[in-house]
Amino acid sequence: MRQRLRHMIRKEFIQTLREPRMRVMLFLPPLLQLLIYGFSVNLDVDSARIAWMDQDRTPQSRELESEFLGSGRFVVVANPTGEGEMQELLDRGKVDGVVRVLPGFAHDLERGRTTSVQVLLDGTDSNTASIVSAYASQTILRYSSEVMNQRQRDKLVAGTVASNGPIGAAVPTVQSATRVWFNPDLKSRNYFVPGVVVNIIMLVTLSLTALAIVREKEIGTMEQLMVTPLRPVELILGKTLPFVLIGFWDMVLVVAASLLIFHVPFVGNFGTLCLAAFFFILTSLGAGLFISTISKTQQQANMSTFLFFQPFMMLSGFTFPVRNMPTIVQYFTFLNPMRYFIEIVRGIFLKGSGFAVLWPQMLALGVMGVVVLGLSVQRFHKHLE
Repeated sequence: MRQRLRHMIRKEFIQTLREPRMRVMLFLPPLLQLLIYGFSVNLDVDSARIAWMDQDRTPQSRELESEFLGSGRFVVVANPTGEGEMQELLDRGKVDGVVRVLPGFAHDLERGRTTSVQVLLDGTDSNTASIVSAYASQTILRYSSEVMNQRQRDKLVAGTVASNGPIGAAVPTVQSATRVWFNPDLKSRNYFVPGVVVNIIMLVTLSLTALAIVREKEIGTMEQLMVTPLRPVELILGKTLPFVLIGFWDMVLVVAASLLIFHVPFVGNFGTLCLAAFFFILTSLGAGLFISTISKTQQQANMSTFLFFQPFMMLSGFTFPVRNMPTIVQYFTFLNPMRYFIEIVRGIFLKGSGFAVLWPQMLALGVMGVVVLGLSVQRFHKHLE
């Protein structure tokens, strides 16, 4: 069996790597995909374009504008004077939002009344709108705190003058100290790039193995395999093991590029990542082989690959958390190997999680790999249909 399997693996390597174009396709596209996804998939809002609509025109309103500009998160690109001009800026997408200071803003502050600042946002991009809204709320809250502190100081000064002596007043304050674990700078790239690694490995291994058996049928070499003493399980292993090595090579390639190009932190153990990758690659290769056994042409295999890959990616938690999905959809994600591997990769990259934490996900991948490979072996029949 070992000799037959060795010859089968050697034949598969030769068939896969004999063409220079195929060798380039195995290693260049993963890097290109990583670069494209890594640079394009970025939800950070470093500088928001806003329009400043000051209908009060007082020193207090200008102080609030200075607070916005001094935060480093906003750039004022327009100063509309009327409703129509403000609406046109939002309709044409020239600004992310409009900060509107209503008349009587300073008057209410001087008399200790509650006043408000209107923030209008372009909600076509909900992520940007929510981030800009949070930035604006923080800036307004900081200005409000400064105004309250100034009024408190003025009261103390007035009391001191009235009593001809110092007055001590203990003013209770509550300060929040926020500490972000695992991703202190809150960079979305650190969240997305590990997921891109999973997507690339899945797409490469699934597409390669989906063509493995159906290619033999199309080029007419299946008859030659039929007259050999190879058993179905040996043929399946011979088709799988070469792509395991290719999948590992692509994984090392994209992980190295993630660290060197995008500087994504890697605080976990590389051995744990390799063990999890082995289970995941077996699962994806098994799925690809199953597609290959049920497809009659390479075109069918390619279409089936994308039919499998797109739902896997959408239900993996790559773009948005699984817990935000409808409950019935969350149950389907338990059958998705990409969900478990994305949790593993992000845990290893950002949290430094080990086997003691990630063993449930690894166990799920191992069970899926055995089941899918078993189905592929059972589905394969060593005869022409």
